Amino acid sequence: MTDMSAHGDGVHVELARLRESPPKERADAARNRAKILDVAARLFARHGVADVSMDQIAAEAEVGKGTLFRRFGDKAGLASALLGAREEELQGAILGGPPPLGPDAPAGERLIAFTTAYARFLEANLDLVRLSETASPGARYRTGAYRFWHLHVRILLAEARPDLDADYLAHALLAPLGADLRHATKDAFSADRVATDLAALAALVLTGQSVT
Repeated sequence: MTDMSAHGDGVHVELARLRESPPKERADAARNRAKILDVAARLFARHGVADVSMDQIAAEAEVGKGTLFRRFGDKAGLASALLGAREEELQGAILGGPPPLGPDAPAGERLIAFTTAYARFLEANLDLVRLSETASPGARYRTGAYRFWHLHVRILLAEARPDLDADYLAHALLAPLGADLRHATKDAFSADRVATDLAALAALVLTGQSVT
């Protein structure tokens, strides 16, 4: 039984609501936004997130610096906007993709699959995620993406282990997936090791035994 069947359509709706796109913009505003995000992605990929300024992005995108700040707030806001489409791809796979990440797999298998998938996602987008998560104290926990991940993990834990405190343990399982921790330990632990060990941690919580 999957988390969706166990908890009903209301849970599916709540998860879907957390990944809704921003309100529709005028066509010219949407084109302008897409151009800025495309420029930012190219500059970040070429030079690294830390070494690209908002001035550079504004100049390359041919928009005023004021326009850039009004639209995105700061570089962390720009990073969050850039991450949005990439997060939605993973969220879409969770809601409707093939098992075990998507529905139609046991809750425990889905939890381990999510842990591994998000570890890979974090590795591919580490600098952007870190910037968005550390922009201010507690920034990570205020994002819609984190609320989605937490709700998803909580649902799976509640189904697989109803005897546990799923609400708190969902936070505990997501804690090692914080970008600041991954950045600090990047030289010590390979991406494969992180993904494998996080899957083992999830398995320990679920069963008391590591994956084999």
